[in-house]
Amino acid sequence: MSYSKSRRNALKNIALTTGGVSLGISALSCKDANQDKPQATAVEDDQALKGNINHSACYWCYNSFPLEEFAQEAAALGLKGIDLLKPEEWETAKKYGLECAVATESFASITNGFNDPANHKPLQEKYAKLIDQASEAGIKNVIVFSGNKRELSEEEGLVNCAEGLAPLVKQAEEKNVVLIMELLNSKIDHADYQCDNTPWGVALCERLGSEHFKLLYDIYHMQIMEGDVIRTIQDYHQYFAHYHTGGVPGRNEITEVQELNYPAIMKAIKDTGYNGFVAQEFIPTYPDKIKALKEGIKICDV
Repeated sequence: MSYSKSRRNALKNIALTTGGVSLGISALSCKDANQDKPQATAVEDDQALKGNINHSACYWCYNSFPLEEFAQEAAALGLKGIDLLKPEEWETAKKYGLECAVATESFASITNGFNDPANHKPLQEKYAKLIDQASEAGIKNVIVFSGNKRELSEEEGLVNCAEGLAPLVKQAEEKNVVLIMELLNSKIDHADYQCDNTPWGVALCERLGSEHFKLLYDIYHMQIMEGDVIRTIQDYHQYFAHYHTGGVPGRNEITEVQELNYPAIMKAIKDTGYNGFVAQEFIPTYPDKIKALKEGIKICDV
């Protein structure tokens, strides 16, 4: 299944699988006799995380595992959060000392977003409830999308998005929540998506003029659209409230088999003073998916 299809399905139906049974030898790491002891800093048995990066992972990439099992493994690897969880999933993450790093709901649509005035009223009603829920649960970030252009100009898209988001941004300010719009590529994965470049996203941030509306800078997507990742982070980091990883090309592991230098990128993020989350959002190809996640965390732990 292509990433584009899997991501769209995951975000349309983000009620990610929490059932299921792992049979035989699980891809998950085996527990030792001290499994009940906190292991929140262990990536390798003898190597602790440095503490400079708040690690998270997007559950949709690992939803072949029940959420309960994945959350337990994520905590053991030293993650501090899980991305793209729905309200009914937040408590499972919390049970293992993890935050929902980015909240979502089943109505959140990449293709049908705030750039279409016809979507404003229904989205405003649904997001108002989600913002309240996130605030009550102490969750900081709620994801939103521009939607597809459908022949809209960049200016028309900006005007429409600003108009549709304005009342929600006001609510987010009152509730201490940040709405984050994801930057996605329109070249490979999300054809016609409007918020497909950093300058457009920054322009929307400036129109809304609030610290409670920012961007999710997806490194994979923006490498495809723009490149120049480190300079972009240095120049526009004040508009970025969250980061996603992924190998280019292919959106698989972030090792040397792909073109991005993730240790250098993570250092650039750290050097901006950023203290939010960096989430692994690559599709594992390894038979042991948790091993792939562990490797990604180690690469990004600068």
